[in-house]
Amino acid sequence: MSHKKPFPKPLPLKKLIGPSFIILALGLGSGEVILWPYLASNYGLGIAWGALLGITFQFFMNMEIERYGLVKGESVFVGLAKMWKAAPAWFIFSTFVGFGLPGIIAASAQVFASLLGFESHAFLAIIMLIGIGIFLSLGKTVYGMMEWLTTRVIFICVPFILVLALYLATKADWTALLQGIGGHGDGYRWLPAGIPFAAFFAAFAYSGAGGNLNLTQSIYVKEKGYGMGAYSERISGLFRKKGGHKQIRLEGHDFALTKENLSRFDVWWRRINIEHGIVFWFLGALAMMLLMLLSYVLTFGNPTNLEGIQFVMNQGTLLSSTLSPFVGALFLIAVTVMLFQTQLGVLDSTSRIMAENAALRSIAKHKKTTVNLSKYYFTFLWAQIAFGIFLFLIGITEPKLLIILGAVINAFAMFVHIGLVQILNRVALPKPVQPGMFRKLVMLTIFLVFAVFSAYTIYSQIIVKFL
Repeated sequence: MSHKKPFPKPLPLKKLIGPSFIILALGLGSGEVILWPYLASNYGLGIAWGALLGITFQFFMNMEIERYGLVKGESVFVGLAKMWKAAPAWFIFSTFVGFGLPGIIAASAQVFASLLGFESHAFLAIIMLIGIGIFLSLGKTVYGMMEWLTTRVIFICVPFILVLALYLATKADWTALLQGIGGHGDGYRWLPAGIPFAAFFAAFAYSGAGGNLNLTQSIYVKEKGYGMGAYSERISGLFRKKGGHKQIRLEGHDFALTKENLSRFDVWWRRINIEHGIVFWFLGALAMMLLMLLSYVLTFGNPTNLEGIQFVMNQGTLLSSTLSPFVGALFLIAVTVMLFQTQLGVLDSTSRIMAENAALRSIAKHKKTTVNLSKYYFTFLWAQIAFGIFLFLIGITEPKLLIILGAVINAFAMFVHIGLVQILNRVALPKPVQPGMFRKLVMLTIFLVFAVFSAYTIYSQIIVKFL
């Protein structure tokens, strides 16, 4: 660790907007667009409490991850590798296993294929994956492109869904949603009879980003220049002459615990909580509730809803017949775009996770201080794309199956990293900037909930069925 640097002056709130849009966009295509609306279309709105609780949990999880990046100017992966030597290997393995399954892009391709009248969506999914790889390889900096794209997709698609929901939902529908937030369903409390627990747990875990993706929040806030991240370096595009092969320092810098520096930290902390609360928690909860409401209004009770992601196509069909074919097509295009940009964000984030952890292994092995992070990033990016294409070519193309399986794996990964980050913040951060008692209790509760959910899911889905 180099000499201490001053804690940067706080930026205005409007200049902090960005990282939360990316992590919000990571969830739009899994929990928000697919899993929660799927459950609402089949079991009603009495489960809405789970979506709200899930994204509230993730708000607190993300902020503790951001806390580390803000204070240290490095990702949590750097800190965890110092604390636990096996951490890099675990994060590479659990990230590839959890997110290598291309369920989100399969869903995007299937929705778009239904719009075009194609019977198979595998070829479209392959084209989309290659397109994502090219897009991420061409930019000046990958983060800048991700922020530009995700903010525009969210600002266009979420208002469109809002308008549809406001126009189509009746007072009774809104009442059912409000009651569902309180855990009251049609003839049940909290959970309806027959709901697949794996699907509910998957949706709960994906109320936001999910899996190891939450940890990339520390990378994104570093790249945005939050706090001590102002001193860090960025990942350049693959084909940039001057930046593509730059050696990057992964370790951050310390700051002196002076009154001025701690005062600056306090202002940063308040502002990034506001930014994440508005962008991630509020917009994310709003998007989930509206997509659940729209799915419920249009397709609840349709016997074909249980078939994969047929409920999405059912919504398009109903919108075409009740409003106009143009609106129905526009809805399916919006879903396709949201799913596509989510898969793009997932591939970016997972490539960052695996690249940084592979780089940390290399640094530890060769005793270096800098590393060619871009080289690792693009290697993992195209490896994931190749794996997805392979699965599609051998006929593994069912979106809902891939998404739920990936989500259950990622939920266990969340249980692991929730505990690790809390230990890291306690042992690596100076006491004045550590979480207070309230946040510690909240994080302990979240850890215990994921422990119970993970144990039950492993027992019911693996031990009971296969042993």
